[in-house]
Amino acid sequence: MSKFKFKVVPGAVVAPKGFLASGVFCDIKRLGTGKGSNKGQKRDLALLVSEAPATVAGMFTTNQICAAPVKVCAARVKGGVAQAVVVNSGNANACTGKQGMKDACAMAALTAQQLHMKEEHVFVASTGRIGVPMPMDNVRAGIVAAERLLNREHASADHAAEAIMTSDTRPKQIAIEFKLGGKTVRIGGMCKGAGMIQPGMSATGARPAALPQGLHATMLCFVTTDAAIEAKALHACLQEAVANSFNRITVDGDMSTNDTVLVLANGLAGNLEVRSQKSEVRIFQAALNHVTLELAKMIVRDGEGVHRVVTVRVEGAKTIQDADAAARAVANSALVKTSWHGGDPNWGRIIDALGYSAATVVEDRVDIGYSAPGSRQILWSLKRGQPTKATFKQLCAAAAPKEFDLHIRLNLGQAAALMYAADLTEHYVDFNKGDVTDPTTLGG
Repeated sequence: MSKFKFKVVPGAVVAPKGFLASGVFCDIKRLGTGKGSNKGQKRDLALLVSEAPATVAGMFTTNQICAAPVKVCAARVKGGVAQAVVVNSGNANACTGKQGMKDACAMAALTAQQLHMKEEHVFVASTGRIGVPMPMDNVRAGIVAAERLLNREHASADHAAEAIMTSDTRPKQIAIEFKLGGKTVRIGGMCKGAGMIQPGMSATGARPAALPQGLHATMLCFVTTDAAIEAKALHACLQEAVANSFNRITVDGDMSTNDTVLVLANGLAGNLEVRSQKSEVRIFQAALNHVTLELAKMIVRDGEGVHRVVTVRVEGAKTIQDADAAARAVANSALVKTSWHGGDPNWGRIIDALGYSAATVVEDRVDIGYSAPGSRQILWSLKRGQPTKATFKQLCAAAAPKEFDLHIRLNLGQAAALMYAADLTEHYVDFNKGDVTDPTTLGG
């Protein structure tokens, strides 16, 4: 747990000084976007704007099939400056070829024109159906309408958070306030994600060499802050925050083509610029970690069909790679996830998943147990590979809550890892089984 305390404040992405937002309906969601997207006039295009150019850092999907907006952002983030983000839901603009790239660039160009700023300072994100051309006439109308509605009212942040949703059942937002160099600083954030969730993002979109930095959402996240912080420090802070939040969640083990996290820091709080070597970077890091982790947990809790949320805690692995592999194998096992849904403390499925993972596992060393979230009071179902004296009734009670921790000790070393995971339900299958009567669902 962080030793720093943060005050939760209203406003989400518009809580920090100098940020404006809006969200509008422009009929992207109802244009062949498939099941779960026909929600009437749900807002489907969002604008997020800083009144001053902001330092920017980003993390992107490591999927080899990468959507056009991700390619645009990954190129522009190298410039280190952003002032606006335009986001649409209902259409991923993925697997859309050269036209998709033209459309992503056109979204940025029109936004820049409307806002009278440099085109290279406008970033683009999309989420929704794969393989469907962007309905650009609708998008253009949406950008014009969104620009007119830009303001710093809390309702506008709500509208933006709604506009980026797809199969989400509720918006996901947070803002906190804290002191940095004697100045009051705020960080706000919004994200979306419910299915196709196991983010594994990197700064370039290239897969990290080792799993602990994250592999493997459609998930989008946009973070704003009025802190003054140098680009190098902001980039490092975002990498750490994502590695310990979004890259630690899974709903269904699937990685999206569109995963994007962007953080914009406009410096309007007036603090002395945070640099990597200064002590203030630790405070900013803790604050950013808090925001991203809270948002990441919101995604898991709102996962498609999710009934239970389980934190898988692996300890005592030989290496961090082993710990990560073990945690992911258990968190993504269909057999384990369905037993969670049934409230069944089936340790056989868990140790089986451990055994086929890439981790070194020795049967007579494995401990498996359950606790309330964050509790040190663990009820062990397995000790050193053998069942304990805990009764079936006791174990069922431990696996019955909507949220609980699963403890796995390999007792082979000192390395540890965790995953925030979800159960697998009938609703998830029904939602994602497709519709053979609708050819527009073939894209994704």
